[in-house]
Amino acid sequence: MSWQSNVNEINDCLNALSSTIGITNEEIDCELAFKQWKDWTQSIRRKKRTVYIIGNGASASMASHISADLAKNVFVHTEVFSDLSLLTAVGNDIGYEEIFAEPLRRRMNDGDMLVAISSSGNSPNILRAVKTAISLGGYVITLSGMKYDNALRNLGILNFYVPATTYGLAETCHTGILHHWVDMMTERTETPVAETASALGADSAIVNSEALESVI
Repeated sequence: MSWQSNVNEINDCLNALSSTIGITNEEIDCELAFKQWKDWTQSIRRKKRTVYIIGNGASASMASHISADLAKNVFVHTEVFSDLSLLTAVGNDIGYEEIFAEPLRRRMNDGDMLVAISSSGNSPNILRAVKTAISLGGYVITLSGMKYDNALRNLGILNFYVPATTYGLAETCHTGILHHWVDMMTERTETPVAETASALGADSAIVNSEALESVI
């Protein structure tokens, strides 16, 4: 593979970004999806809520990186579960599938946000955490790749999917998506939540309720 062909593949994958809303898996315009994500994050900042970000492997590194950027540049309270003592204790005593879900049960509040990153969209610990976050009233944003019908892709309030066929390509595209979110948050202008929700045809509470019903 040449450098140019690699660049073209990344470009094609990002141009094919799919964004869906709620459990209906309804496609919406990517710009509108990013604006809604921005609106919810601004609301969380105003209300001093928390954004949790989770992932495995390279996605875990992404979670830490973006968490730091949000805290430093956007002034949003963030948390990632990267403490080795916590992860190994939960993994050993309860089970590896619970390493994110169990801390969320103890810390997440109604109105917080969970950003779940999974290249395959099928990681059991990510899926368990997403369902836990929804049951607690959280806004769930998912980033996935590989197969179009992966398990994560229709669980969030907003779902971003790239048709990446390799982990490296999925991770590269997810990094671009996450940085775009952060960069949007550093802009001065703000779009009222009600305005964007109206354009979607439903307010965030209704969408969140639909997602919640899918896992209860």
